[in-house]
Amino acid sequence: MTHPSAASRPVQAVVLAGGQGSRLRPYTDDRPKPMVEIPGTGTPIIGHQLVWLAEEGVTDVVVSCGHLAEVLQDWLNSADLPVKVTTVVETEPLGRGGGLKYAAAHLPHPDRPWYATNGDIWTRFSLRDMADFHTERDAVATLALARPRIPWGAVKTDGFGHITDFIEAPPSTFEINAGVYVFSSEFADLLPERGDHERTTFPHLARERRLAGFTIPQGAYWRAIDTAKDLTEAAKELAALGR
Repeated sequence: MTHPSAASRPVQAVVLAGGQGSRLRPYTDDRPKPMVEIPGTGTPIIGHQLVWLAEEGVTDVVVSCGHLAEVLQDWLNSADLPVKVTTVVETEPLGRGGGLKYAAAHLPHPDRPWYATNGDIWTRFSLRDMADFHTERDAVATLALARPRIPWGAVKTDGFGHITDFIEAPPSTFEINAGVYVFSSEFADLLPERGDHERTTFPHLARERRLAGFTIPQGAYWRAIDTAKDLTEAAKELAALGR
């Protein structure tokens, strides 16, 4: 394993903010998904992401825009941001992998590692710890892994089929891709010009044991804002956390 140092931690990041956000309508009728505000916070999702990235040592962010790009660009131009932001817009759909490659080409330090996050993720955990984990495993790419709560109540049974307990919204037994990444500098060259890296680049790296999974620490906040219900739930959770 490679011993990590502060110098190996990324200072640059890509935020993928080009999705249609169709499941969040009507909130996304006049704005892209990362511009949706969580009730009670007064700040769009991407605003919170940029603050988090800055707190974790990031100085430069490339925001990949798509749907209603001008709304996002106008907000970024007018807001008091804690990082330097560059926006890029795909002139034609490149797919998730192609879009990531296109955005990465605009990072200021192509020879250094970088973070990436989906534009609809609301989370708080130590990216520095994740970067150290990535370095220790000599990975080319590291995915943050979350264990989301199942949106239904679960039922426990015994060996005879008797119901013994009901559990409201338990954590999943499986970990999922949490939409936050650490990438080594060479990762961009492995991305497709068009298409989905999760079907090409990631499986290739997994076979070579160069793809790592960093489990978000227990108790750290994570939620993907995908539907109107997610907005409501996030508002409740953040109020309970006092944020």
